[in-house]
Amino acid sequence: MALKIELLRGFAVVARSGNLSDAADILGRTPSAVSMMLKQLEAHLGEPLFETDRKNKLTALGAYVLEQAERELQQFDNMVKAIEGYANATHGHVRIATVPSVAGSIMPLVVSKYITDLSNIDIELRDMDSNSILHELSRNRIDIGIATMGENSAGLYSRHLLSDAFGVICAPSHPLANDSGPVAWAELQDARLIANSLSAGITAPASKALHDRALLTAQNLTSIIAMVHAEIGITILPEMAARAANATGLVFRPLADTLAKRQIHLLRKRDAALSPAARMIEHHIVTCTADMMQGSAA
Repeated sequence: MALKIELLRGFAVVARSGNLSDAADILGRTPSAVSMMLKQLEAHLGEPLFETDRKNKLTALGAYVLEQAERELQQFDNMVKAIEGYANATHGHVRIATVPSVAGSIMPLVVSKYITDLSNIDIELRDMDSNSILHELSRNRIDIGIATMGENSAGLYSRHLLSDAFGVICAPSHPLANDSGPVAWAELQDARLIANSLSAGITAPASKALHDRALLTAQNLTSIIAMVHAEIGITILPEMAARAANATGLVFRPLADTLAKRQIHLLRKRDAALSPAARMIEHHIVTCTADMMQGSAA
């Protein structure tokens, strides 16, 4: 007969209680049922665990079994708690990679709004560009990605989260800062453009021509904003990215081209099963994004 965890638990409770009656109350069993459990355990071991029928003094074997049983019971209970916590999405490790603008806007909302739900979940949050996020997803190095779709999106599940309109960012001294309305492509014909990977994704022919003439390309948002501050040129960024880059003191004017928008998606491997904790966080991200976009539209 294989030792069952219930027998060890019953024995440990009796040993600590010192009598069958109190142990039966703790275990929610009858004294006769608890006595039967002890007999089964002693029959399996071939030696008595208590020196007398009063169950208040352990034999040498009983003391050894109690020591081993309590250690194993603690480990078993911790394992059950961990499994139940994982299944109920209260425990787990979730790896998320997102573009910086979402990392600085939506993710703080998710964590602050659902901090109780997430208190026992280990969240690993990284911000990176969309191509890097797609690469990390393909290597199973992250569970959830928030990025723009790209050429390497095959095999990914995607859910559209939001549209982020592009605009022109310039120094207050730049002629474009003299107006506050939308900027037409024709107004940028003679501008010195600081190109970037985000603006390069705009498919309008006028944008392509503008980028072909650009003499400077930068990828780091901090560097881009610093160069605009230095009046080296203008740049084109999505509005959320501009806010995330802390473009304080600069002028943001939306593009008149209403099709010039960055589409941000929630992404994950199509054939990978998300943990309950990751599914819960995914739901919270979708909910907070919808709330944020609804609030900005109001």
